[in-house]
Amino acid sequence: MRAERDARGWSQADAVRAMRGKSTHNLPTDSTLLRNWRRWESGESRPDDFYAPIIAAAFDTVTAAFFPKARPNRDDELLSATGMDTLEFIGRLRMSDVSSATLDAIRITADRLCSEYPCCDPHELHAEGTAWLRRITSLLDGRLTLAQHREVLVLAGWVALLVGCVDYDLGWRTAAEATRRAALSLGQEAEHAEIIGWGAEMAAWFALTQANYRGAIETAEGSFAATGNLGVGVQLAAQRAKAWARLGDRREVEKALAQGRSILDKLDHPANVDNHFVVDPQKFDFYAMDCCRVAGDDREAESYARQVILSSTRPDGTIRKPMRVSEAHLTLAVVAVRDRNLELALDEGMRAFAGKRRSLPSLMWIAGETAREMIERFPGDPRTRTYLDQLRALAAG
Repeated sequence: MRAERDARGWSQADAVRAMRGKSTHNLPTDSTLLRNWRRWESGESRPDDFYAPIIAAAFDTVTAAFFPKARPNRDDELLSATGMDTLEFIGRLRMSDVSSATLDAIRITADRLCSEYPCCDPHELHAEGTAWLRRITSLLDGRLTLAQHREVLVLAGWVALLVGCVDYDLGWRTAAEATRRAALSLGQEAEHAEIIGWGAEMAAWFALTQANYRGAIETAEGSFAATGNLGVGVQLAAQRAKAWARLGDRREVEKALAQGRSILDKLDHPANVDNHFVVDPQKFDFYAMDCCRVAGDDREAESYARQVILSSTRPDGTIRKPMRVSEAHLTLAVVAVRDRNLELALDEGMRAFAGKRRSLPSLMWIAGETAREMIERFPGDPRTRTYLDQLRALAAG
């Protein structure tokens, strides 16, 4: 309870107010609830069946996830198992402390968290994702059926992937790699090919943004065979294409993009394109834009960039995918520099930096490539210095 409260920056009084706001019953006075809360947090007592659901609701979760039942004594289980007949043994395997409704709620929450990745404040998303990861993995200490055990591993794997991505967006490389490895381990234990593939894709992404292009290619190629019919296979192909573009091998770029398109053509259109771990045709345009810009195909790069901005913007003008839009503006900045229009390039660059939701390593990587274009063509221009000053401020902030 204290960890969940601290993750939200709440005082104990804030937590009591949250309880009252979620309760449909008449509760005691705030001072009484506050005394109870202190006893619960200290471990002096445990919330009873009346208070437990209210506390769980205050933290936007469910009772079974927040207050898992104690794990049965292992020795007792083993001793009992020695005398079981087959039917009794099968019955035990089917017993669980977790209801299907609880797993449904967690499944919906995991999808919501992954769908909030493009726009949600990264610090808030990280706090909530980490809190839910603790809740989900705590279920493994309870009694689960074999099917439930695997599903909990899978749900924990998806949330761990999300937390690892946010870690990296915030520039926390060491934490991101540790979380990526944890997600990969969960995917391997659950034998879930897509989670395993996304674990590899994250490693390729990390390598790309650190200019380790050969490493990115090797990582993506190593997992491509097992994911050739999955959405993550498209992403792995795209990361290879981006790496090959920077190594100047146009043939390999086209080969990788063709492989990605081939997989994408075979997949059903996803129901939820906002989920970060879903690859849709519009996302593939984003990768093609990057490759065209690096290859010097300016008119194609410009066309892709404008399409990315259009598809990432809602009818009311608000941005659905701000990180994609930022990179599209940087692509337009590079095209403008090559067209000798530094004023337009600076304007597009400032638009890219204005977005509040950003992946710092990715943005710095592309913004740095844009800076090199400006320095090469307009080395002494005050507008180039203005751009570089903004880039330094972004790196420092």
